[in-house]
Amino acid sequence: MTDDGKTLTFGLRLPAALMLLALLVATPQGALAQITAFKQAVAETAAEDRALSAFYRETEYEALWTGRDDAKRRTALVAALEAAGDHGLPADRYRPAALRELLAGVRSAADRGRVEVEISRLFLRYAEDIQSGVLDPGSVDAGLVLDPPRRDRLAQIRAFSQSSPAAYMRALPPQSQGYVRLLKEKRRLERLVGRGGWGAPVRAGKLEPGDSGPQVIALRDRLIRMGYMDRSAAAGYDAALQQAVQRFQRQHGLAEDGVAGDNTLAAINTQARTRLQQVIVGLERERWLNKPLGARHILVNQADFHGYVVDDGKVSFETRVVVGRTRSDLRTPEFSDVMEHMVINPTWNVPRSIATQEYLPQLKRNPNAVGHLRLIDARGRVVNRQNVDFTQFNERNFPFDMKQPPSPSNALGLVKFMFPNRYNIYLHDTPQKSLFGRNVRAFSHGCVRVQRPFELAYHLLAPQTPDPKGVFHRALDSGRETQIDLQSPVPVHLTYRTAWVDPKGGVNYRADIYGRDGRIFDALSRAGVALRAIQS
Repeated sequence: MTDDGKTLTFGLRLPAALMLLALLVATPQGALAQITAFKQAVAETAAEDRALSAFYRETEYEALWTGRDDAKRRTALVAALEAAGDHGLPADRYRPAALRELLAGVRSAADRGRVEVEISRLFLRYAEDIQSGVLDPGSVDAGLVLDPPRRDRLAQIRAFSQSSPAAYMRALPPQSQGYVRLLKEKRRLERLVGRGGWGAPVRAGKLEPGDSGPQVIALRDRLIRMGYMDRSAAAGYDAALQQAVQRFQRQHGLAEDGVAGDNTLAAINTQARTRLQQVIVGLERERWLNKPLGARHILVNQADFHGYVVDDGKVSFETRVVVGRTRSDLRTPEFSDVMEHMVINPTWNVPRSIATQEYLPQLKRNPNAVGHLRLIDARGRVVNRQNVDFTQFNERNFPFDMKQPPSPSNALGLVKFMFPNRYNIYLHDTPQKSLFGRNVRAFSHGCVRVQRPFELAYHLLAPQTPDPKGVFHRALDSGRETQIDLQSPVPVHLTYRTAWVDPKGGVNYRADIYGRDGRIFDALSRAGVALRAIQS
């Protein structure tokens, strides 16, 4: 019951026995005592939570959820909690049944005060999870150096108390098109899983145009169920099947040759449950990045080996990229920063780890090894290698810096794009152009190599000069290391997406080259996230 003796429904039909709370007595003095007991219980229960203590103090310990005028708030919260599983959240963490359990234990005004605060805690937990993620990224993988946009808890509940409850709850999840499209794909996959997925796998080593037989039919039927081709009774590997395979390859980052080889068949045979796991991880990643990305920003998808410039929500520039190797200490991390300038004709300051782990062993065998690099002593002087006994050094006591002067063969190529960060990661050109022709492009020491670096430079300089090519090439032709500042710094987001839906509705999947998605899904499972199969 509320303070006026009306039954608390909490937006649900609860058994009448649970609602006979009998919190008030007939006399005004009794009513005052009950109000005082309620407020005192609220104050005591919220005392250990700084945000809730401050909030209820501001509101003079009035009810937010359990008062006679709070039905809309209760209904909005219940509706949101009931849909938590739709978002790939651990539904049992905030199940509506928990509210029944809380209310069932209410026997006094003090009990109601304690329940009031517990419901606020439940709201804040749900709000944070659906806005900015269930997990702490860094606790899952060292390469996830992301800073999810956790909203201040006091500001959160204060804003809710002053808003339309239903509208506020609807606005909590990310509103990006990427998130909305993944939700749709999640529902589609859940229905597929409920119907048994895409059927039997294709058991073949390689299938190509002109082939026929049972496995070609199995390939055709599976691609039909996956939505890559229309129904057909053709028994051979005809042009329609070849085009379907190419469409599949395009949306899975594979060579678009129309031949169902090992890699293509492995992707085709991937179960719908596995794809559903990727989508659930993708939703969590979207929550981690649920913040303004910048009217103009750079987005790198490491799993897809592509980089983009996005202007006002539309891709204005695209390039292939090479990312860090799959070795644990060389993987490109995921983080956001701000690009401030570019360096033309850069000097490569060799990271100490590379100098001591890769080049020092070569120098011990041959002092003239890696002759394209200069050794610099502590006073900034170039070292004569013939006067150095490299065998006396190890990773700890190696006393020199190593540098590669500007040149077309420089490891950084002819331009690097700087967003200063503690990981020493940046975008840059490379003399190893052949690597961009590969489908899987994980070859660097962690930095992101760009296939079209000059064009990226022009694109970034265009807003600040009428002659971006001229500005760039005058600096390049000088042969000197030259820094050009960006008048409007550009946010950079190094991401890792193995599942996304493009603006045309095409579902794209990529391999989990770093194993991060697997670790994220395992952590989500431990937190209570479960795969659902919808029977329809």
